Amino acid sequence: MLQSLRDKMQGWPAIVVLGIAVLAMSFFGIEGYFSSQVDTFVAKVGKREVGQQQYQDAMNRIRQQQRAQLGDQFDPSVFDKPEFKQQIVDELVDQQLLLQANEDLGMRVPDQSLREAIASNPSFQVDGQFNSDMYRAQLASAGMTPDMYQESLRTSLQGGLLPDAISGSTIVTQTDVDRYLDIKLQRRDIRYFVLPHEAPADSQVSDSQVQDYYKAHQADFMNPEQVSLKYIEVNGTELKPESVPSDDDLKKRYQSELSRFGLPEEREVSHILVNVPKNATPDQQKAALDKAQKIAAEATPANFAKLAQQDSDDVGSRLTGGDLGWLQKGVTNPAFESAMFALQKGEISKPVLSDEGYHIIYLRDVRSGQTKSFAEVRDQLLKEATAADHDRAYNEAAGKMTDLTSQNPGSLEPAAQALQLQIKETPLFGRNGGPKGQNDDITTNPKVIAAAFSNDVLNAGNNSSLVDLSKTDSVVIRADKHVPASPKSIAEVHDAIVQKILDARIADAAKQKADVLVERLNKGEDMATVAKAEHADLQTSNQIQRVQQAPQNAQSVPQPIIDQAFVTPHPAADGKSQYAAVSLDNGVYAVLAVDKVQGGDLSKLTEDDRRQLYRQMMQVYGSVETEGFVDMLKAKTKIQYAKDRM
Repeated sequence: MLQSLRDKMQGWPAIVVLGIAVLAMSFFGIEGYFSSQVDTFVAKVGKREVGQQQYQDAMNRIRQQQRAQLGDQFDPSVFDKPEFKQQIVDELVDQQLLLQANEDLGMRVPDQSLREAIASNPSFQVDGQFNSDMYRAQLASAGMTPDMYQESLRTSLQGGLLPDAISGSTIVTQTDVDRYLDIKLQRRDIRYFVLPHEAPADSQVSDSQVQDYYKAHQADFMNPEQVSLKYIEVNGTELKPESVPSDDDLKKRYQSELSRFGLPEEREVSHILVNVPKNATPDQQKAALDKAQKIAAEATPANFAKLAQQDSDDVGSRLTGGDLGWLQKGVTNPAFESAMFALQKGEISKPVLSDEGYHIIYLRDVRSGQTKSFAEVRDQLLKEATAADHDRAYNEAAGKMTDLTSQNPGSLEPAAQALQLQIKETPLFGRNGGPKGQNDDITTNPKVIAAAFSNDVLNAGNNSSLVDLSKTDSVVIRADKHVPASPKSIAEVHDAIVQKILDARIADAAKQKADVLVERLNKGEDMATVAKAEHADLQTSNQIQRVQQAPQNAQSVPQPIIDQAFVTPHPAADGKSQYAAVSLDNGVYAVLAVDKVQGGDLSKLTEDDRRQLYRQMMQVYGSVETEGFVDMLKAKTKIQYAKDRM
């Protein structure tokens, strides 16, 4: 057979086959036959990618924020919804668009802004002051170096450069402010009367009408779906630490964390910056160095502030004579920090090169650190150690409960026996939760309710994952009894349906009457006469505003009437009022007249009110302009989404 193939592959057939192979390779590349590429992005923005890790980090960050903000109201199921996932990816896409625009425009976060952001982070502070040891300890616990964190923070701040620039360039004039205030504080004079609640003309409801209503509104007459639970609970307040820390233990803790209880050395610094352009040529670098050396040669403590005002390229500190304030270790870049801590008080450095350019550093003062004694911090250490022991015991027990219930998803018994926990039960409850005051309100907890009615617990019959009731209290639940939703019998709801039919008739009749009365008023009838004929009290309220500050008399105007008053057209040029029917609650209607419209009284506004509104309008206008800018970038950029990886 091989010989036959060789014979057939000679001559013109071989040339044809070889030609096809060469053509295929020229189109697809020979490397395609030997290697393959697996895409992992959730979105691709031009040449930039939003990776799965970046997407997961964003999801986790927002999950933690919402959990902290909402507490017991936090609903983790929201994060599984496709529309929520798409919203997160869209935000990351917008971020990538802005970062790319930053690069194109040469915008960069200056080191001073980075320093200020780090120093103002409460996680890095002790007694309200930045502490470099705490900074490094916090980063180490998160598995990050200062350089890694600073680069991450710079990227985060980078995303706000363009929005801030756009907002700062937004133009809001006093005319804009006055126009907005004139509308917001607009005043209207109105009259209105509420039609009396009358009995329906036809108060007879037949059984066939009840049955028709029942069939058409079946979903309104259902017994709700219910479930009861079995659960086990680990509560940190009920756990006892194995032992109480001794003074020796506390002293060891004190020595190992001594830096927490001391004020670190600080240095009061000024500087002069000579920028080096990004991607600078050798000539540009030399020119910047020459300039920096000339300034350093001229600088003295007496004239340093004046030279900084004249020659420094750092806009943020130039106006204050180059003043950077009190700095500690870990706040500046390594080159700047090394030079700063090598100086003696009153000394001025030679030019120091950093990413921003050349710095001439003037060390104005030094403040040495002080350390609190063990006796001063013993109570704090004991409290922290005890809390840590409680947390450790709780985390260990909760972890074991998680492992055991996931290893045996069909029962709580193995975990309960191993951890000596009682299996507790709840009564039946629906998707809106159970009554408060029962079972420690576990059936009113939104996270428990969401887990109880999840597909995994309710339909698959598995144990739930760990459900956090608080920071030191968690449960694992499983469905005990399940009662599906079922329609109520027509006998149960007969009287309620009759009342609904009668209420609908009353509302329809009231609306028809209100429309007829509005038509009569439009034709010129007197409103007071019409109200009296309907046995209704005519109410007058002058200079009402969209938001009622306080009622001018004993009876405030119902909100639906205010809402309608401000969408009703202005009175005609001849002063003729405009009329409208207004639906109130429970099928009750009112008839409204708008008699007069006046602009807002701007004379009562203070300058502080105007400034506050101006800032708010700047933010709103800036947000709108930024959205428009991002939309423009999207229109010019190819964006791909990988929904299967979200």
